[in-house]
Amino acid sequence: MASSLTCAGVIWAFLSFLCAAASCVGFFMPYWLLGSQLEKSVSFGTFRRCSYPVRDESRQMTVMVEQCGRYASFQAIPSAEWRICTVVTGLGCGLLLLVALTALMGCCVSELISRTVGRVAGGIQFLGGKCSCSSSRGG
Repeated sequence: MASSLTCAGVIWAFLSFLCAAASCVGFFMPYWLLGSQLEKSVSFGTFRRCSYPVRDESRQMTVMVEQCGRYASFQAIPSAEWRICTVVTGLGCGLLLLVALTALMGCCVSELISRTVGRVAGGIQFLGGKCSCSSSRGG
């Protein structure tokens, strides 16, 4: 197995993949905010929610739906800020995963990653990380 990466590059590739995987899992999990509503435990993130209130028109009251799921549409995400956060975090995760998978391919294929490509990939990874971090802090 020929590699175009140094020992530090191989470590970077594996750590990049682990970080990208953790970011993607965090993006898809609804546990960003935890709390309670109507005496039920609730949680939600930018992309999914668990245990949420719905208006039951037949009984004329609000009931809790105790299940997890995606928002029905992009417009169903509660606010414009959360929609922006969803897009920015998704793009950041995509960039991180793209760079990590390219770096892992560099572990197996010689002459795939040059010094310049490594620097550009690191810059893209930094940008992806900044997108993910700034959106998770609320802007």
